[in-house]
Amino acid sequence: MSRRSQMRRFAPLVGVALLLAACGGNQKLPQNYLDPKGPAARTINNLFMPVLGVAGVVFVIVLGLCLFVPLKFRARKDADEDVAPRQIHGNFALEIGWTIVPALILIVIGVFTLKTVFTLSKEPPKTALSVEVIGQQWWWEYRYDLDRDGKFDEIVTANDLVIPAGEKVKLTITSRDVIHSFWVPKLNGKRDAVPGRKHPLWLQADKPGEYVGQCTEFCGLSHAEMRIKAVALSRSAFDDWTKRMQRTAPRYSADDTSLAAQGYQVFTQQLCASCHVINGVNDKQTKKFTADGGIKTPGLQVSGRAPNLTHLMARTTFAGGKFYLRKNTKECNALGLNWAQKPADLQRCIDRTALEAWLRNPPGQKAMAPEPVPGRTGRRGMPNLNLSEQQIDQLVAYLETLK
Repeated sequence: MSRRSQMRRFAPLVGVALLLAACGGNQKLPQNYLDPKGPAARTINNLFMPVLGVAGVVFVIVLGLCLFVPLKFRARKDADEDVAPRQIHGNFALEIGWTIVPALILIVIGVFTLKTVFTLSKEPPKTALSVEVIGQQWWWEYRYDLDRDGKFDEIVTANDLVIPAGEKVKLTITSRDVIHSFWVPKLNGKRDAVPGRKHPLWLQADKPGEYVGQCTEFCGLSHAEMRIKAVALSRSAFDDWTKRMQRTAPRYSADDTSLAAQGYQVFTQQLCASCHVINGVNDKQTKKFTADGGIKTPGLQVSGRAPNLTHLMARTTFAGGKFYLRKNTKECNALGLNWAQKPADLQRCIDRTALEAWLRNPPGQKAMAPEPVPGRTGRRGMPNLNLSEQQIDQLVAYLETLK
């Protein structure tokens, strides 16, 4: 056999080896579900790893036999073609074995799978924080029930799901437009967000930190950019965050000539205030709101909602998590959700370039359908408002005050 023929024979094996090496990945990747950071994800991992091991052993045995048998019993060059090989008409013991052994393996896997399902389906304690998670094209809204009255109306935010570390958090997941799927790999498995239905899920993070995920059900143009970030805080930091998030934004008088005040006028006079809510500015006092705090403008957005901007600068991302609001640097990340509280930190860490580019032309930054489809009502995403550079500067100055 020539050297070239030998290389061709082993090329597929080399390809498989490279593929398996790539699957190993980096343990520090943000969406590595093999690196659980919470009890729910650990429960799933404790089932997955043994099943993977058993499947690996079965794979090696089956593949080994597939390679061994053709080589061992191949036709020999010196074999008499007129003499038929010894015929085998079955092996009772072997057939019983390869029926019973796989059945036993599947039974064991099934038992442990059911145990895992029952463990994950246990309700969190009644004292657990309850959050409603609402998917819409292409961002996530989070509504908090802090007083446990069954109404998710104390805090409304987007992009960053803020939770207390070391505690179970009960999620109620739904959608306002199409089917989405919520998944933070390091904290728990997936759960579909379906219009008209509410699906329960619970999360718990072992330690404070940021855990990313994404929508895992194809939902249109920007499905791949519908991202999730769960931010776990210490209990004291979480309590401080909830107090800050319940404050309303200040209003600016008409005779205020500051740049932020001019941005306030741009926000209230442009289409911005027709979709986005800022508590204390265009909230329920305007009598334009639905029972759950959304503006009555079904013709503007298919979902009827846009992200609440009351505390925009308390988030780390915007545009459904696609762009960093807080620069992704070690120095800025160390500030956590308080990155914008001090003026010096705000100016150093805000990704102003990304924010300005978004305001200048949102559809050019993220695939959306901001114009209504003929025969249908409603936009899917933010349209281009054709703002001037001066208006953009004014609007950014105002948004920087929403802490």
